[in-house]
Amino acid sequence: MRILTMATSHQIYTCKVYLVLGTFSQLEDVNTLVDVGQDPVVLQSIAKAPTGIGKWPVEQVVLTHDHSDHTALLPLIREKFNPRVLAFSPNVAGPHILLHDGDTVKMGDENFEVIYTPGHSSDSVCLYNRTEGVLFVGDSPVLTASATGTYEQGFLEALGKICARDVRQIYFGHGDPVTERCNERLLESYRLAAGSRLSYGEQLQIQDRAPMMAP
Repeated sequence: MRILTMATSHQIYTCKVYLVLGTFSQLEDVNTLVDVGQDPVVLQSIAKAPTGIGKWPVEQVVLTHDHSDHTALLPLIREKFNPRVLAFSPNVAGPHILLHDGDTVKMGDENFEVIYTPGHSSDSVCLYNRTEGVLFVGDSPVLTASATGTYEQGFLEALGKICARDVRQIYFGHGDPVTERCNERLLESYRLAAGSRLSYGEQLQIQDRAPMMAP
């Protein structure tokens, strides 16, 4: 799997746009945009990407949620590439595939688990690949939870589920990826967010389910 960050003009507020490709750009790989942003320069970046000979540059779009800085470019992306569009929200304009918690989506040459993660929005999802430990989180505050914040139960349950995965790379809707101490940082964020809601026994259970962390 290859994950490319699409260039933007830096003149328009937009999310990070990721193009997920197969390692060798085989015909069965699914060239996928994770979010589309709202900067038209992304289209130029896609045109320069090594998406494979004989392959359609963008075959699929997966949206982490329906906020405009993640979705506004979608009409132009549809016009240019006519991809299938996958989203949790039923409000995305045009035909698309509705995502559900636990679904599996192929992106590039890898499968990703859909984890419904309400909190930042009611339609937020994270996308997790077990083989390479990749996690796309959109704007879900998986590493920025605090002991003084208020978090809905659905978000806490999702974050607990994520903590039970082996995460080695985290890609955000805004900001640079994190590639070090991911499991440890996720677990600490979960403990802070859950606060007094967790009994000592529940904390031990989460610790037991968490993957072994590299030193």
